[in-house]
Formats: sequence, C-alpha cells, structure tokens
Amino acid sequence: QVSLVESGGGLVQAGGSLSLSCAASGRAFSSYAMGWFRQAPGKERELVAAIDWDGSDTYYAGSVKGRFTISRVNAKNTVYLQMNSLKAEDTAVYYCAMGRRSSWNRGYDSWGQGTQVTVSS
Repeated sequence: QVSLVESGGGLVQAGGSLSLSCAASGRAFSSYAMGWFRQAPGKERELVAAIDWDGSDTYYAGSVKGRFTISRVNAKNTVYLQMNSLKAEDTAVYYCAMGRRSSWNRGYDSWGQGTQVTVSS
C-alpha cells in the first residue's frame, strides 16, 4: 500500500514563496513518475507539475510555468514543489500523486491527503 504524505502548505502573501514536500513509502519510489495536483473550491482538480521517475522530463501547467519548480530526490523517496511569485489564484488544496508508470503522462493511481495553500492578496 502506497503512502504519500504532503507537508509545507500554509498562508502566504501574494508574491511570496512556499515549498511543498511529499514523502512516499510502500512502493519503489524511484521507478514511478510523481505529480502535484491542486483543487480550488468549486473547480476541478488540475495537474500543476509532474516529473518522470529519474527527473529527466517535467511538465508544468501554463498557469505556473516559470514560477513553480518540481524536483525529486529518489534516495529520500521525496518529491518537492517550490512555488515562487505566488498569486491569489494559486490558493487551493495541493495533492501529491504517484504515477502508474515511470513517465509523467501515463496517469496516477495513488494520492496524498492534501495540504492547504492560501495566498492572500
């Protein structure tokens, strides 16, 4: 059974930064892609950023490109999301997810409990 535990959410002013972490256990972390999703009230969940098993390929939603950076340290079974220049519209619950395969674009089947990010304007 996969366990994904996010940390690092909180309240920040617009223009500020936050760093999210997700610690994984229960599956060979280094073999699978990882992603960060978010869901704002009244909106559908969206993929924000994703990374291949070895970090060789990444994906960013257009709304966060240039502001967010996803990274992973396989030796620590951890994936990170560095969020800079935060905007009020980044406010959401952020979820860590583990992919079904090694590539980020092959779907996700395990989810963390989520961490709240609130950006005040």
